Order: sequence, then C-alpha cells, then structure tokens
Amino acid sequence: MNVGVANDMSIFSLVAGASLPVQLVMVILLITSLFSWWYIFIKVATVKRAETNAEDFEKAFWTGGDLNKLYEGLSVGRRKPQGMASIFEAGFKEYARHKQQGRTEVSDIMEGTRRAMRAAYNREMDDLDAHLPFLASVGSVSPYIGLFGTVWGIMNSFRGLSSVAQATLSQVAPGIAEALIATAIGLFAAIPAVIAYNRFASSVDRLSVRYESFMEEFTNILQRKS
Repeated sequence: MNVGVANDMSIFSLVAGASLPVQLVMVILLITSLFSWWYIFIKVATVKRAETNAEDFEKAFWTGGDLNKLYEGLSVGRRKPQGMASIFEAGFKEYARHKQQGRTEVSDIMEGTRRAMRAAYNREMDDLDAHLPFLASVGSVSPYIGLFGTVWGIMNSFRGLSSVAQATLSQVAPGIAEALIATAIGLFAAIPAVIAYNRFASSVDRLSVRYESFMEEFTNILQRKS
C-alpha cells in the first residue's frame, strides 16, 4: 500500500470523508461523551463528599454528647447541613417544635419528626440521584446511535458500488471503515457511562441504606427521650 492510500485510510481522513448523516452521528456521540465525562467528575465529587459527611456526622453523633449542642452547632454553621446532618437537623427541629408547643402525645411527636426526616431524606436522595438517568441513557442508547451511523455508511458504500462494473477491496474498505468509526465512537461514549452509572448507583444505594438506618435509630432515641 502506498503512502497516498495510507493517508486516505487515516482516522481523520475517514471522518472528513464520511457522509453528512454519519458525521452528524459522530458529532452527537462526541458531544454526549463530553457531557458524560463532565457529569462523571461531578458525581465523583458529590458522592465522595456525601460519604465523608456521613462518616464525620456519625462520629459526632455517636460520641454520646448532648443532642441540643449538636443541633446548635449545625444551626450556627456557615454552610447548610448536608446528607445525614440535614436529616438530623430536620428531625430534631420538628421534635423540639412539638416539645415547645407542649404536646404530650408521643405518637404525634414521632409522626411529625418522621415526616420531617423523610422530607429531608428525599431531598438528599434527589441530589445524589442527579445526572444518573443521563448516564444510564447514554450507556443504553449510544451504541444504537453509533450502529445507525454504521448501517447508513455501509448502505452508502454498497450504493456507490452499484455503478461500478467490478468492485475491489480498495473501493469498499474506506466506506466500511468510516461507517465502523461511528460504532467505535458509540462504544467509547457508552462504556464509561455504564461503568460510572453502576458504580454511582451502588454508592447511592449504600448511602440510602445508611440514611434510613440512622433515621430509625434516631427515632428510637427521641422516642425514649419522650
């Protein structure tokens, strides 16, 4: 194979020589991949921060100190409590409000406290689940988008051969190669998204179980105090 043919078969030459629909597929997949990596970096930081905050708060909570002091420490902080601390703050705030109103029915106090913690829990889970549906969609759809570009490119290649008396490998190879690039880009976008989604979903599930366990234990503590 001479140098001119080798240059014609380079990746950039094949992409530049691809038909417009195939090029559009490649551009869509590349943009999707960039967004996926951006969200992956965001989720890495978010999940890591949530795990660190949960560990720090659990250490402070289970030291056996005064719950009022712990609550006041969270309230006077510059930053809004997040994660498990946010759930604790919502529950204890509601508990203290019922106590100040002079309610003596333990069931009413506990019901209000559970609702407040559940609302805070749902907000925290919404934050943790953010961007995960996008990663799941990229992981499942990108290979099919790439396959569409591949099928379209191969169709164009065979259509072009219909006007040729004798087809040769040099005539077929560039069209098939440029078509297969679309599938490769689709897999390049999908594989990291699938791996990231599975890992983040597992981490979020563990944090969810951790939050729910804390809510149950904290409810029992408040019930004994009542």
